[in-house]
Amino acid sequence: MKRFHIALAVRDLDESIHDYSTRLGQPPAVVVPGAYAMWRTDLLNFSINQSPTHAGALRHVGFEDDCVPEYSSSTDCNGLLWEAFCAAEQDHRIVSTYGIAVPGS
Repeated sequence: MKRFHIALAVRDLDESIHDYSTRLGQPPAVVVPGAYAMWRTDLLNFSINQSPTHAGALRHVGFEDDCVPEYSSSTDCNGLLWEAFCAAEQDHRIVSTYGIAVPGS
């Protein structure tokens, strides 16, 4: 499966989890309390991280793709970071970057 990925910085993680869960029609797949949340829908891999000074900023985009053997990234002609990764690699990077994730609720 291939999902478009978008990552945003948010002011308040808990408020944003509530808002985006309503917008996406489901709770996040994982949450790192106080730091990070990620949703996997049929078409979208959407993540947020708490960064009040950068709230609303687009952090990066890319694709979650089961056929990608390892994480890669590149910068496009506009300076935007694009990532490619499989779900297992993203799950590993969530833990190594933010800490232990818990299932969303």
